[in-house]
Amino acid sequence: MSQLPSFVFVVDDDVSIRESLELLLRHEGLGVETFVSAQEFLGRPRATVPCCMVLDMSLPGLNGLELQKRVAAERHEMPIIFITGHGDIPMTVQAMKAGAVEFLTKPFSDEVLLSAIRNALERSKALLDRDTEIRALKARYARLTAREREVLALVVIGLPNKQVGGELGISEITVKAHRGSMMRKMKAESLAELVSIATRLRLTRPSAAALSVSK
Repeated sequence: MSQLPSFVFVVDDDVSIRESLELLLRHEGLGVETFVSAQEFLGRPRATVPCCMVLDMSLPGLNGLELQKRVAAERHEMPIIFITGHGDIPMTVQAMKAGAVEFLTKPFSDEVLLSAIRNALERSKALLDRDTEIRALKARYARLTAREREVLALVVIGLPNKQVGGELGISEITVKAHRGSMMRKMKAESLAELVSIATRLRLTRPSAAALSVSK
């Protein structure tokens, strides 16, 4: 499988910065798009490849911190590297607490920026991979019947088949049948793997009310 291309989005109202960064990043073999404002960037469709943003703190309209909040809420797979000509400690702390991966004060060396971008792109790829995996797990879970979901929720907290049957009001043999079908649909080779899947999906034990309805 070919490797997905990587993109860097540069948001800076200084045309000289945009042009110099575009030349630098294209020379490194990276895809680059530049934007003069936060509003212009927000008009672009969401990227579906590893990507990051090089963001100027001071922008017309929405400033860098305000754009960071929008990106964190809507495009969490896009790490942000802040650049600024007049950063201060409170501003830096605020940006980093909100999830920025780096905060660079102009002037900075090309290698410092490129190193930050490489790290950000690796983080973006990991986040995209995780999202893809979770979508696949959710699709498997959606194929389960209501009873199989109940069996799964009780099995992953360590209940043996007999006790699961007692909770659900069904026989141990029926539990085994549901359990086998559920394991196949979830593509889990072991209880440990099933527990890991349930953890990633944040599944919880069914409530007493839900169990009473199903009996």
